[in-house]
Amino acid sequence: MIPSRLAAPLLAAALALQGFAAEPVTLDRIVAVVNKSVITEHELAIRIEAVKKNFARQKMATPADDALRRQVLDRLVTERVLLDYASDTGVRVDDRQLDQTIDRIADQNKLTPAQFRTALEKEGTSYGQFRDQIRQDLVIQRLREREVDNRVFVTDSEIDQFLAANKGADRAEQEYHLSHILIGLPEGASPDVVNQKQQRAAEAARQLAAGKPFAEVAAAYSDAADALQGGDLGWRTAGRLPPMFLEALDQLGPGQTTSIMRSPAGFHIVKLAEKRQRDGKEVIRQTHARHILVKVNELTSDTDAKARIQEIRDRLINGGLKFEEQAKLHSEDGSAQKGGDLDWISPGDTVPEFEQAMNGLNPGDLSEPVRTPFGWHLIQVIERRDQDVTRERERVRVRMELRDRKADDQYEDWVRQQRDTAFVEIRLEEK
Repeated sequence: MIPSRLAAPLLAAALALQGFAAEPVTLDRIVAVVNKSVITEHELAIRIEAVKKNFARQKMATPADDALRRQVLDRLVTERVLLDYASDTGVRVDDRQLDQTIDRIADQNKLTPAQFRTALEKEGTSYGQFRDQIRQDLVIQRLREREVDNRVFVTDSEIDQFLAANKGADRAEQEYHLSHILIGLPEGASPDVVNQKQQRAAEAARQLAAGKPFAEVAAAYSDAADALQGGDLGWRTAGRLPPMFLEALDQLGPGQTTSIMRSPAGFHIVKLAEKRQRDGKEVIRQTHARHILVKVNELTSDTDAKARIQEIRDRLINGGLKFEEQAKLHSEDGSAQKGGDLDWISPGDTVPEFEQAMNGLNPGDLSEPVRTPFGWHLIQVIERRDQDVTRERERVRVRMELRDRKADDQYEDWVRQQRDTAFVEIRLEEK
């Protein structure tokens, strides 16, 4: 399954590739050397054309040609560095996985795979190049998951600190639609390099002050991965933003832009498009239930398990036996010692088959035998309640947001380190 956060970037990649020409051209001058591979003028021209078409679709002004060429080449270099690292360390995406991803992209566009391919070809997109780009996107995503995402953890104390720091400002429930310009600093940058980058950030700020659209300035100046999308970060929760950003955003109204901010990653300029407040209270219907489970496995067939659970049900109905005693004797899961008591169950806590059967019962009712992937169950509902789970859900949400923020920051650092240690020779000016 594709993670939700990956579905949108893949769809964006599909759109960005529209207009890729399949016809060969003669431009093959080398414009960059990356480790042991090269980037050619032809590759650069294809990507620039795709970016221009994407700008036109979004009704955004295209940066000057020189700025656009340098930005696009910079993205290609970073992409090649990551793909080389992935290849050297064994990260692969096979054809079956690639086909499944493309099928999902087609489904997102409400098309069959065949219709999607036809649509790409009608728009002038080479299907082979489209597949190659999606494969690269998946490889880089897997690389990120392995090298960064799977190593990020958030402690309870970090959650407590965030909630304590942001409750008074009511930020915990705020969401911000932002755009961002980053002038990145290499690790261990010298004072001269820092001054050079600071001047570049100042020039971007002057362009904004002169009235140039933020998206155009971001595309021309920003070193962030989203620069060629106009720096648009979309909606971000407070938990996903650095405290420095939040403090600056408190002073802004919609449409306004921060001054230049400095962090270890570089110099930042952030624009607030709009902000909104989430409804903080969350009340859900919970069910207190108990069950008896007979598992299906190598020793117990499906037929035998169903017959056993039916026999237990008959004894409960006709023999006046107590549910908790039968659960202790016969149930094959961890709840047996508690008489089958599952405590309070929230929506989504159990598999769909169990939840559907449980939701159809009134308090005191005993279900018919219920089949789930675990085996055969008898379910009894004890009581129900409407429970305010705001605090519990808030902590879960904040944990996820803080984890995403840490992963984003660590991934940017990791990518910068890979780029700084790679051999890169730019030949853009050579004729």
